[in-house]
Amino acid sequence: MAETISSKYIVLISVHGLIRGHNLELGRDADTGGQTKYVVDLAHALSEQSGIERVDLITRRVVDSSISDDYAQPIEELSSKARIVRIDAGPDQYLPKEQLWDHLDSFMDNLTKWINQQAHLPDLVHSHYADAGYVGVRLANLLSVPLIHTGHSLGRDKRKRLLARGLSREEIEKTYNIERRIDAEEEVLANADLIITSTHNEIDEQYGLYNYFDPKRMTVIPPGTDLKLFHPPEKPEHTAFEQQLPQFLHDLEKPIILALSRPDERKNILTLIEAYGESELLQRSANLMIIAGNRDDIRDMDSGAQQVLTNILLTIDAYNLYGKVAIPKAHMADEVPAIYRLVAVSGGVFVNPALTEPFGLTLLEAAASGLPLVATENGGPVDIIGNCNNGLLVDPLDRDAIIQALSTLLKDRKAWKKASDNGIQGVRKYYSWQAHSKTYLQKIRQLSGKYQTIPTTRPERSGRYRDRALFTDLDQNLIGNVAALKHLTDVLKQNKKCVTFGIATGRRIDSALALMNKYGIPRPDVLISSLGTRIHYGQQLTEDNYWADHVDHNWSIQRVRNLLEGLPGIKPQHKREQTAFKASYYYDRKKSPPVEEIIAELRQKDLSANVIVSFGQFIDCIPSRASKGQALRYVAQRFEIPMEHILVAGGSGADEDMMRGNTLAVVVGNRHHEELSQLTQQDGLYFARQNHASGILEAIDHYDFFSSCKVPE
Repeated sequence: MAETISSKYIVLISVHGLIRGHNLELGRDADTGGQTKYVVDLAHALSEQSGIERVDLITRRVVDSSISDDYAQPIEELSSKARIVRIDAGPDQYLPKEQLWDHLDSFMDNLTKWINQQAHLPDLVHSHYADAGYVGVRLANLLSVPLIHTGHSLGRDKRKRLLARGLSREEIEKTYNIERRIDAEEEVLANADLIITSTHNEIDEQYGLYNYFDPKRMTVIPPGTDLKLFHPPEKPEHTAFEQQLPQFLHDLEKPIILALSRPDERKNILTLIEAYGESELLQRSANLMIIAGNRDDIRDMDSGAQQVLTNILLTIDAYNLYGKVAIPKAHMADEVPAIYRLVAVSGGVFVNPALTEPFGLTLLEAAASGLPLVATENGGPVDIIGNCNNGLLVDPLDRDAIIQALSTLLKDRKAWKKASDNGIQGVRKYYSWQAHSKTYLQKIRQLSGKYQTIPTTRPERSGRYRDRALFTDLDQNLIGNVAALKHLTDVLKQNKKCVTFGIATGRRIDSALALMNKYGIPRPDVLISSLGTRIHYGQQLTEDNYWADHVDHNWSIQRVRNLLEGLPGIKPQHKREQTAFKASYYYDRKKSPPVEEIIAELRQKDLSANVIVSFGQFIDCIPSRASKGQALRYVAQRFEIPMEHILVAGGSGADEDMMRGNTLAVVVGNRHHEELSQLTQQDGLYFARQNHASGILEAIDHYDFFSSCKVPE
């Protein structure tokens, strides 16, 4: 990458939640919280910097009558240099992030298609959260641009906390798809050039749980605060929100203790209410206001929010706190700054009693508005209060500590004033978006120039093959039925002016060519061999040297071999199956460690590799940038063939990433028993009744594959 940052085009990816540029529905659900505000603010802030040409914030498009039409608009302009781009993936309706994993490959393919329609490719990709990280790794690898990642929260930390609450691993996996999330996070850590965190605690306590933990590639850049919106009280102001308070509070002259978060058990609001209910001093000194998202009818909310809000109301009732606690039903996002100032004018305090808080944007907003803080000692508040010296940290499960901290700031006006002033000054110094953006761009300059732009010229003799492609595995797909193979090759010849024929095999190129010669299989237009580590074109078998250099990134085959060959039940395959980019072994499941443990061993040794198991008895290690699916998408990019115009025939686990996403796919009859049987619900995946090449022909008819095939001029 170039050493300057002039005219950079940045793509931010944040897949889940409801993201728009105005009136963010913060707290609507567990997916529409701080991250959605963070990415919108980041897009704005970066776009205001000189040397940035454009910032596109990519998210999922949602067409759902139960939510605003805003989220169905493909493009939303944020400013002259920033916009929100919404990409289709999966069903139209809104889905929680845990249900999006099976649709991320389609998101990736649709996003790639959209990017190819732009004036030029992005200069870097910045993913947010694990699901966007899954997409970001593949997009950055395909385009050969740097990958930056912000986790926001991490799966291993979440699982640890859920286990501590008494949930079983089975319950956690069923509810949260936690293994897929953690695996995506490990993959991001293996591939990202820069990990941005909000606090040092996040690096040490959360990323430290991961096998690919590498502090050298991590940096703390705290999120910013919009100081135009969040500022101390300057003049009297009144909002519609304020008119709700008399129905809750008897004495409106008291200071207000404010807690603002989504209705989530981890926000620990019940402990705060219990502390307030047990302290006559706090009840005499201040009112308590709980803003926990928006609600029309609690009974219509999701089960988690419903339970939290019901318990809040029951706890208020149990302590008989009527007239002392306000729990308004609704507020507008643009009213939040005025709410902070209302509390500041009252002489109140902002409290965040969360069990753990990855960062705490609300703490910055409150501090910028002049409010002293009482916050959990677990996570981001340690850095915020440490930098600003504007409040007190507490054990969120210690009610007495919460009572003492709140009482100190409420009754000692000098302490209150000092904390208020320190917070206003500290946020301006440490936590403005302008400061964040400047540091961000400095870090971009430091990224090494190791990226070679993807070739724009098409491979030799590819000009005639523009409309669609058929790619198939070699063994058991083309081999096994001579008559059907002859019929398939005849069909391909009849359509050769509009179809690219490709073979994607795990075999070495010499082994593949020998088998093809033996069975009279015509030489393909594209030959992907050795599990996607090599690509050759045309009759002359011209190798794609760019791809060979591309997959060599961070690859050390000798270190991989040293590790694997020291494990029980792992035996090297014959030398003819080995290449510089593929370490191949026989795998005895009865004697060797589980595949998950082998992958963990590689990660712990900081070895970046894709581990592929086939037929339950073969295991291959290849570079992380290589696989049949990644090679296929690279070829599609160079040939300019839409993914939905590619028919893929496969069967083993090595073929899975070719068959996910937008490709048309078929598993022929004789391969139904293999690893891909689990993908029966995958859109665009057809399980043929017939075997071998007959199954491919059946799929051609099923998809009516050649009916609209266009012959290029």
